[in-house]
Amino acid sequence: MIPHSSVQNLNSPNKTAQTGSNPGILNLFACKCPRCRTGNMFMNKNPWHLKSTMKMNKICPVCSQPLDLEPGFYFGSSYVSYAFTVALSAAIFVACWLFSGFPLSEENNRIYYWLGFNAFFLVAIQPYLMRVSRTGWLAFFVKYDENWRTNPPEPLERTNKTHENNW
Repeated sequence: MIPHSSVQNLNSPNKTAQTGSNPGILNLFACKCPRCRTGNMFMNKNPWHLKSTMKMNKICPVCSQPLDLEPGFYFGSSYVSYAFTVALSAAIFVACWLFSGFPLSEENNRIYYWLGFNAFFLVAIQPYLMRVSRTGWLAFFVKYDENWRTNPPEPLERTNKTHENNW
């Protein structure tokens, strides 16, 4: 039996669904705002709607955190995307190696099947990976704020509207 003192009051304001305090990694993969962990970063939830894959909200619709911190800010997300693709490729390689048992020798051509599958898989999930990498890059610079309802977001320091779309 669970002691009464350790049972969470579901009517309290600290409830997970109300505060968005789910673990940060789950919100990263859901492309949620890193400050409030509730608002959607992208206008369209479907990453495979290719005309609007990368169209982001200017500010978080829930906490008003600016999502475009400075011109060219998301160029750094290519490093996060690279890390995700290398990790996925390595995981798929190890899984194929363990489950199909292909030896790494010249007589065996199964590694070419892995290369083909891996290339197809990475191209197919690229729109989603691009979104997750942008969310991850922003999470390096914007931290979760438990009191996001009362604390205003930090003002932007380096904005230049004339150069915003030059890249």
